[in-house]
Formats: sequence, C-alpha cells, structure tokens
Amino acid sequence: MKRLTQYAHGGGCACKIPPGELEDVVAGLSTVPEAPNTEMIVGLDTGDDAAVVRLPGSRGGLAAVATADFFTPVVDDPYDWGRIAAANALSDVYAVGGRPLVAVNLLAWPREVLPFDLAREVLRGGLDVAAEAGCHVGGGHSVDDPEPKYGMAVTGVADPAALLRNDTGKPGVPLTLTKPLGLGVLNNRHKATGEVFPHAVAAMVRLNRDASAAALDAGAVCATDVTGFGLLGHLYKLARASAVTAVVDAAAVPYLDGARESLRAGYVSGGTRRNLGWVAPHTEFRGTSEEDRLLLADAQTSGGLLVAGEIPGEPVIGELVPAGQHPLVVR
Repeated sequence: MKRLTQYAHGGGCACKIPPGELEDVVAGLSTVPEAPNTEMIVGLDTGDDAAVVRLPGSRGGLAAVATADFFTPVVDDPYDWGRIAAANALSDVYAVGGRPLVAVNLLAWPREVLPFDLAREVLRGGLDVAAEAGCHVGGGHSVDDPEPKYGMAVTGVADPAALLRNDTGKPGVPLTLTKPLGLGVLNNRHKATGEVFPHAVAAMVRLNRDASAAALDAGAVCATDVTGFGLLGHLYKLARASAVTAVVDAAAVPYLDGARESLRAGYVSGGTRRNLGWVAPHTEFRGTSEEDRLLLADAQTSGGLLVAGEIPGEPVIGELVPAGQHPLVVR
C-alpha cells in the first residue's frame, strides 16, 4: 500500500498558507459583533494562538478559549498522525494559558482510496491524546476529500487575569524554548525516504500542558507556540505585537538529533523557505550561516512553547530588548 504521507502534497504545519499571504487575507476583517454581550480579550488583531472571550456572569471571572487546527499526514503511521494532530490542536489552548475542556474531530478522507480502518486509527490516536489532556471529545465532522486531513476544534477555559499573550512582551525578559527545533526537516526526510524518527514523534505528541503551567507559575504573561511559521516567524509576530526587539542566540537553540544532517542532505520544505523569506527583511542576521537561518525558520509541527520568561530546566535562547531598527536580531 502507498505510504500515508504520499497522499498529501505536503506534511503537517509546513502546509500552512504563508504568513504574509494570510495576513493580507484577514486584514480589516472585524471580529466584534454590533451588540456584544461578551468581551473579546484575544482576537484577530495580533495573530495570537487562540481566541479568548470573557464569559458574562462567571464568578471570579472566566474566559472561553477557542481554536482549530488540522493538517495533512506528517507521518505514515495513522495512529501517530492522530496523536500528533491532536497534541498540535490542544497546544493553541496551552499557548494562551488555558485548559482544554472539549474537542471535536475534523476529518477529511479519500474514502474510495484509503480504507476506513486507517481513519479509525487516526481518530483513536486523537482520542488517546485528548484523554491524556483531560479533554472530552464530542464527535466532530467529516468530508470526502481527495487528500487526507485531520485535526480538532478545541474549546477550553482560562483565567482572564492569567493569560499568556503574544503582545505583552517587555524588554529585559529572557526567551525560553520548551521543545527542540528540527521537526520540519525530519518530517520532510520521513516523507521522502520512509525513515522513521521515534524521537521526533515523541516530541510532537508531548503535550505543552506542563510547559504552560510552568510558564504561569513563573509569572510569565507572554508566550506563543512554535509551529508552521518556524521559530523566527512566531517570534517576529510576538516582537511586532509587543513593540520590542527579540534577540536570538543561535548557538543556544536546541535541535533534535539528525536535524542538521537532514537539512544538509536537502530535506528542506517549501514552507521553511517561505518562512525565512518572510522574516528576512525584518531581521538583522549577525554572522549566522544560511544553514542556521533555515533551521531557525524550520516549519515545526506540534512544537514547543516560546515563553518570554525563564522556566526552570528549559533552555534560554535569547531575550527581549527595547525596540530597535529590526524586530528580530539573530547573533
């Protein structure tokens, strides 16, 4: 049987619409109803990870968190793909400091090409990760599609007074990354060769729940998760929204085993190159190689949290400083 990743034109979050194109599409679209009975705390303005709405009448204040994420197969094993896609969707809730409550499946399936036994394994993987997160799964929606896709729409809750946002970064704060980079090049190599990288799968299925809790415990108020736009793309959005400059120490950034070798072998996705092309005009590169630039822009799937603050046991990869000529500096 043809490998699952061969039914997709790309893989995982590398299939995202390029960030510059997406921003042009959504520019000027309003998210505020004419007669609101709730308050939108986090919306479309800064391209944050999830929408956050304050609920009326809740004791002590309570906010609803809403997000959706789905993508084409990133690995050939259907169960692992389901787990990765679910962890990735749940990550948006954790990235704003929330707790997921209920999710619904989003499934597109080429029903005349791929057996439904595989779809069942995908859904089982998603269900198992949601159960690990303590999140209910209440059905979902499916369509017949030439290309398989899977993910979840997730609703959660958060404390409006203890959110992680991408527009609240302040100068003088360190930057912490909670998962190593390199998922994009390893997934691209897997798609091209069939080689399996268990350590990459383990990283992608690991929930960002503990990282989110640790960030809140440390008093952090600013964070984002690192997915399809790469570390530099998501950090650029954070720095721009917070009106600061983000400085990255390239030598301090951790990578998965085999990532650099895979990049040297040519397993670089088009999404990664688009990411670098988007951020390059806004970045001061101080002596960094093209290899390092591509790895820093590598399109991640279910990556870690990038936190403005220090989390015990996690690597500090840079800092926020007062706004300079460029929103990003890589040294």
